[in-house]
Amino acid sequence: MPVPDPAHHIHNWIATYDTPTTSVAHLLCDRHSPHTTATTEIGPTLTATTLTFGELTERSRALAGGLAQLGITTGDRVATLIPKGIDLTITALATWRLGAVLVPLLSSLAPSAIAQRLKNSNTRLVVCDAEYRNKLDPVPDTLLSPPPHIATTGTHPLREGDHTLADLTRQGTRTPPPPDTAIGGDGLLAILHVSSVIGPPRGVRVPVRALSAMHAYHHYGLGVQDHDVYWNTADPGSAYGLYHGLISPLLAGHGSLALRAGFFDPELTLDVLGMHGVTNLAADPTTYRTLRATTKTLPPEVMVQRLTSAGEPLAPDVIDWVTDTFGVPVRDHYGQTELGWCVGLPNAETGQDLPPPPPGAVGHALPGWRFHVLEAISDDPAPPGTYGRIAVNLAESPLAWFDGYTGDERASQTRFTPDRAYYLTGDTGICDRDGFLFFSTRDDGAISTYGYRVGPTEVESALNAHPAVQESGVYSIPDELAGQVIGTRVVLRPGHEESPELAEELKEWVRDRIAEHAVPRVVDFMEELPRTASGKMRRARLR
Repeated sequence: MPVPDPAHHIHNWIATYDTPTTSVAHLLCDRHSPHTTATTEIGPTLTATTLTFGELTERSRALAGGLAQLGITTGDRVATLIPKGIDLTITALATWRLGAVLVPLLSSLAPSAIAQRLKNSNTRLVVCDAEYRNKLDPVPDTLLSPPPHIATTGTHPLREGDHTLADLTRQGTRTPPPPDTAIGGDGLLAILHVSSVIGPPRGVRVPVRALSAMHAYHHYGLGVQDHDVYWNTADPGSAYGLYHGLISPLLAGHGSLALRAGFFDPELTLDVLGMHGVTNLAADPTTYRTLRATTKTLPPEVMVQRLTSAGEPLAPDVIDWVTDTFGVPVRDHYGQTELGWCVGLPNAETGQDLPPPPPGAVGHALPGWRFHVLEAISDDPAPPGTYGRIAVNLAESPLAWFDGYTGDERASQTRFTPDRAYYLTGDTGICDRDGFLFFSTRDDGAISTYGYRVGPTEVESALNAHPAVQESGVYSIPDELAGQVIGTRVVLRPGHEESPELAEELKEWVRDRIAEHAVPRVVDFMEELPRTASGKMRRARLR
């Protein structure tokens, strides 16, 4: 059979998801067979509970009625502090039925960070799991006026004035459900917060038309098929977890797994993979690194057929381990909250006759996207093989959707070239003659030492390949002569001990694999690296 033209698929998705009459609840739920499973929630004891699209329609309509009685309406912000699973899915759909905006929060955030995000988004209602209720107690200097309503997932209110999802749902069943609100392609779907080099986190405005990009990545990037058992392990408070753990499977009418566990457990992860017959797994690099550190062989019942990684580049040694252990290669994809995921190794349905990716390449532009690597000074494309700024060609990227941050128009404008021909990712890398992207680092993360620019991830990849190193983090140290020199924090594998001799060995290791100018001046050993709530390395804390 001929391969469907990706451009045709993308045109149809845009035509469907970017119209004045777009109803999010219809697209994600009501148009699908009511008997098909929408979500399977797995508890810590591996007990599974399923939710069909028919049940999702009924329960989200009832909850929407209860939210409407609280005064929630079109454009209001509804924040969620709920683990992946049925409660989150129903709450999200109820929010979108009213034309309200979802503000997903990472459950690992501290109270002050949560309060800051609630204030930034002017949240009207917070729906939280009972175990996180204490994180919503008032924090000085971040109080909202009026304070948001709070609803918990438990059966009884935990504070005076709180609501519960059960009570709101019962209230909603006593009156006719409000009609679904169509907010169009430019209406707001969600606000996600991203860290900033300077100042507080920025809220990324995610419009409804971004659904086209999410569906395209689900199909061409993740390659999820109707017969797949799909599991995305990312936190729903992150972009990858929201876009492709919650939204894109619902868009495509595919069931997905949701593990309701408060922390990553490699043994539990392997149990889920085997017991539920997962065939398509999407995870962040930390998941693969941790599995490598704790897993010698896979249980025979684990039969995953497709693996994807996103969030930060996977080190070559991790890629090799995953391929050897699972028997299939892991596809390393590139994207960000403001774009979704747009570069990777596409599946065969794209019809692209691409050569095998060279070692270290993230991938090729996925259908609906076109990127360039621009010169460091001008906005002209750099020659192939030349280091520069990764930028999205907006004229040739119909799936691009970012239009700015909440309340920070100056920061929004810095994301585009003056003529708005390109979206500037803030990342750097190299593009070869075949169009494969080699990611280097964030623009503000490159280290300039003795006239050379060194990408921290390049040094980290070299260090992580050493048999004694579990992971490493590279940072810059001001130096009067060199401008900056390189420092690194190293986490050792079990069975290895820190010593001055090992530190010198690691320096020599980098010298032999990159160059003299890339050798760390300082090597320190620590038990773990500082990370953000979503698991990304906090380079500023490495110092």
